[in-house]
Amino acid sequence: MQTEAFQDLYKKYQDTENSPAAENIDKTIMRLQQPFTYYYFIQEFDENVGAVRVVDKGEKDTAKRISPIFVLPQYQRLGIAQKAIRMVEALHGSSNWELSTILQKKVNCRLYEKMGYRQTGKTEVITDKMTLVFYKKD
Repeated sequence: MQTEAFQDLYKKYQDTENSPAAENIDKTIMRLQQPFTYYYFIQEFDENVGAVRVVDKGEKDTAKRISPIFVLPQYQRLGIAQKAIRMVEALHGSSNWELSTILQKKVNCRLYEKMGYRQTGKTEVITDKMTLVFYKKD
């Protein structure tokens, strides 16, 4: 599901080093086994349509992180990611979050900003076509 959800971005940006579409199964399993990682399936229409990973070390002064969140292409732009973010914030606390996304993917930036996340000013150029932008929600 992760590969399918990120396939279009992978084709566009060809980022084999960071793209969840190119992530091998061993790396995914390693993340699943981390004691501070929580994976949640996103369900809609009685089926799994995506997932979200939350990194929450349970430390008061350490930000929680969404990395990654994804929805299958045929279910995108239906408000599903927005609901999923609200749900993980309800489970893990609504403040002290961070995430990053592709600056050129404006629909993602708008989603996170609508959800109360603000750009930190930090960016990371990955390729000449792709820059990561970092967000925080206090």
